[in-house]
Amino acid sequence: MTPPPLHGLRFAFGTLSVLPVRVSRWDREAARGGMLCAPLVGLVLGCGAAAAALVLLLLGAGPLLAAIAGAAVPAVLTRGLHLDGLADTADGLGSGKPAEDALRIMKQSDIGPFGVVTLMFVLLAQVAALAQLYDDSWARGALATVVSAVAARLALTLAARTGVPAARPEGLGAAVAGVVPVRGAVAMALAVTGVAAAAGALFGTYDIARTALAVLAALAGAELLLRHCTRRFGGVTGDVFGGLAETAATTALVVLSLG
Repeated sequence: MTPPPLHGLRFAFGTLSVLPVRVSRWDREAARGGMLCAPLVGLVLGCGAAAAALVLLLLGAGPLLAAIAGAAVPAVLTRGLHLDGLADTADGLGSGKPAEDALRIMKQSDIGPFGVVTLMFVLLAQVAALAQLYDDSWARGALATVVSAVAARLALTLAARTGVPAARPEGLGAAVAGVVPVRGAVAMALAVTGVAAAAGALFGTYDIARTALAVLAALAGAELLLRHCTRRFGGVTGDVFGGLAETAATTALVVLSLG
C-alpha cells in the first residue's frame, strides 16, 4: 500500500510536470499533499533548467543562450502548462467581460491579443534577467534559475490555501482550491524563504537579503494577481494557477537581477 506522502508527491509531479509519474489518487488528501510538495517540483525543474544552461556555458555559449535555456526548460518540462495558463488568464482579465463570459474565453483553445502580449513581455523579462545574472557569473545565474522555479511553485501552495474558492466546479483549480491549511502554507513559505536566503549566503551578506526578498516579492506579486482573479472570476482555475506561477517566477528573477 502506498504511504499517503507518496500520493502527494505523485500528485505534485504528475500534475505540475511532464515527468512520467502516475497519479494514483485525486482526492482532497492527495491534492493537499501535492500542493504542499509543489516547491519540490520547482526544485527539480529549476535544477534541470540550470543544468542545461551550465552545459551551454561550458560548451562556449554566451549568457543570452544560457538564459534562453533557463527559461525554456521549465516550459518544456511542463508542456507550457503555466505559460498557457498565463495567456488564458490575461485574455480573461483583458476581456472586461463578466465572470461567466471571461471564464468561457479562458477555456477557448486559441490565444487572444492580451495573452500574446503578456507572454511576450513575461518571457522577455525572464530571459533579460537571466542573461544579466549568467553574465555576472554562472553560479548566480544557476541560483536564480532554481530560486525562481521554486518560488513559482510555492505561489501555487499559497494559492491553494483554505478560503480561496474555485471558479468552476471541475478542473484542476477545483481539485486543489482550498486544500492546504493556512498554517501549512505559511510554514512552507517560511521554510522556502529561509533555505533561499541560506543559498544566497554563498555570495555574501547582501545576497541573503536579496534572495529572501526575491521569494517574498514573488509571493506578493502572485498574491495580488490571485486576489484580482478571485474578484473577477469568483475563484481560481487551473489557468489562474499557471498565471500565478509565471508571475512569481518573473518577479523573483527581476528582483535577483537588481543591484
